[in-house]
Order: sequence, then C-alpha cells, then structure tokens
Amino acid sequence: MSTTLEPIDVVKRAHAIGTYYGFTPFKHVAKRGQKTVGGYPDALQLEALDPVAREVAGFLKQVRDSGAAPAPGRPLFLWHTNAAAGRTAPKQIIIQFHAIGADRAIADVVLIRAVRSLMADLSKEEGILRINSMGDKETRGRLARELTSFFRKNGPTLPADCVACAKNDVFKAAELLEGDEERGSLPSPTDHLSEASRKHFESVLEYLESTETPYELAPSMLSRGNAWTEICFSLETPDGRVKAWGSRYHDLAKQFFKGTGPSVGAVVRINTDARAVIPPHKERSNPRFVFVHIGDEAKRESMKMADHLRRARIPMMQSIGVESLTEQMRLAEETNPRYLIIMGRKEALERSVILRERSSHSETSISFDSLVDQLRAVA
Repeated sequence: MSTTLEPIDVVKRAHAIGTYYGFTPFKHVAKRGQKTVGGYPDALQLEALDPVAREVAGFLKQVRDSGAAPAPGRPLFLWHTNAAAGRTAPKQIIIQFHAIGADRAIADVVLIRAVRSLMADLSKEEGILRINSMGDKETRGRLARELTSFFRKNGPTLPADCVACAKNDVFKAAELLEGDEERGSLPSPTDHLSEASRKHFESVLEYLESTETPYELAPSMLSRGNAWTEICFSLETPDGRVKAWGSRYHDLAKQFFKGTGPSVGAVVRINTDARAVIPPHKERSNPRFVFVHIGDEAKRESMKMADHLRRARIPMMQSIGVESLTEQMRLAEETNPRYLIIMGRKEALERSVILRERSSHSETSISFDSLVDQLRAVA
C-alpha cells in the first residue's frame, strides 16, 4: 500500500470498523474498570512466547489490570492500538482485535471480517485470507511426533539450520522451511485434528462460505510457538504494507482470566511514513441505529449487513458476540439509539429486518434491498 493515510485516519477507520462489527475500544473499557496493577502470571514464560504472542499477552495484562473480564454469555469483543492521541505516531501502527471468552466459531469469522474490512479501507485491497488449523493440544502432540519423524528421515536433504532447530523445536524448524521446496511435503496439521478441532474448523469454513468471505486453505501454515490453538490465519495486501496474523489462544487467556473459555485474536501491522503527533478526534458516541439479532441465520446476515451499511456510510452498532437478546437490548439501551434494527430467523430467511423507533415503539418491516434508502430517509 503506497499509503498517504495519516495515522489519525488509520485510528478513525479502525474505530468505525470495530463499531460495525461489535468491537469496543479498549480505552473505553479501561475508563470504566477498577484499575489494579499486577505482574504477568507466574506460570507464564514471557521470554518463551513468539513476538505476536507477547503482543497479545501484553494486551491481556492491560485488560486484566483495567478490571474488565469476560463473563458467561458475555465475551469481551475489544480492539486496541499503539497509536494514541497526543503522541508521535509509531513507525508501525499496530491494531489488535480480540474476542476473549468467545467459544463459537462465529467469533473467528467476525474477527476475520473486521480485519479484512480494515485492510480494504486502508489499501483498497482486502488482502488474501490464508487459513489452517493447528488443532488442540492432542493435535499438536500428534503433529509434533510426525514432524520429528519427518526431520529424521529427510535430514540429509534439508537445510542444516532447520535440522539443528528441529532438535529443540520442530514447529520453529518447520517455519524455517518457508519457501523451501521440501515445505510442501511437511505433515499437515489438518491430517491430525481431533474430532472437536475438526468440527470447529469445519464450522469456521462454513461461516466463511455462508458470509461470502473468500479464503485459501493453507495446509502447510503453522501457528508460531506454543501459545496458539485451533485456527490460524494470515492476510496481506498485495504490496505487503498491511499484514495481519491471528489465531486462538485458549491457554494464554486462561492465565489472565480464570475460568475463561476459548479466545481468538488478530494483530494487524500497518507501515506508515508519517511521524507527526496524532491529534485528538471526536468519536460518535450515540449511534442512530443499533442492530440486534436472534439466532444463527441472523448473525450470519448481520456480518454481511455490517459491510453493506459501512460502504453506504450509515453509522450502526451491534454486538454480534452476545447471544442473549436481553443482553443485546441492555447494551443497546446504554448507547441510547433512536432506532433498533431487529432480525430473527424469520426475517433472515425472508431477507428483511424490523426497524423499531424506540420513542414511539412503532415498527416497520423493511426488505434488505430497500434498507439503505429507508435508513437514509430517517438518519
């Protein structure tokens, strides 16, 4: 991306996309929480983590110290950046998206679509999504044994640094083979998935397909280090200026939040030449529309609708990661929108929504095809 974007534009776009997909800025959560300052968990070996995992661990520590935590039925969908108002823009802006305590496969896809949308806004290219699954601990154990056997059998034909590395870390050794013709003959993680991991990966791919999200299977892609489980994915714009990598990190999240369920995150890196001080910017606080949805079909449609309304520049908020309608309505009340856009299974199948004006409780059924025009009329 030969970007002319100012760092403030990157932050504004990340904020807008986070809002459309239900990711709250971490700085808002941090203001509400009861802050405590603590160290990293004793069991966490920070120096043993790969660079991306260290970024994620640092963020999880900030979330924990802010007093925020996921709860049953209410995962934390957050985004965060190292670019702050009043400070000089970093040479590389980092945007993180996280769904902490979100066990369903839809969370992976919500996060992927948010990252793709950000990349499209920044570079006019959505980037190529490459995806694989490393599976759970059981899967990693089987794969480690297969990789060990691979390096023993093929050692004489492999680069010496890979063979030496394999004696200590077969996964890192496999990464070193990137670009080598032998990489294609490496054992694939998906050939060793446990039943639970296979079902999760299939669910992610099904969501990608049903939401018309293009992807490429990458059988030789391995997650970096031991912090990651289940899916791993990468996106990169054709010019290489914007790169993203993401995965699930169940055990890492549990070290910061006891009893936390599975979590998924992505780190986006944006290279920029601008070094100016980032000015403050006003964020839209009370959206005119909040989208609430009931059921799986509605949630699938909500992701496509987020893109549709974003391109039409119609501000909208939603909480895709929250299952309970009651909880979605409670969160909507906090933002005090004028209208609710409501979709259940019936509406999703009929390709329509219900537009409810909160002050009068009047409701209007609107087809997908006319939604943008109808919302513009009352915006």
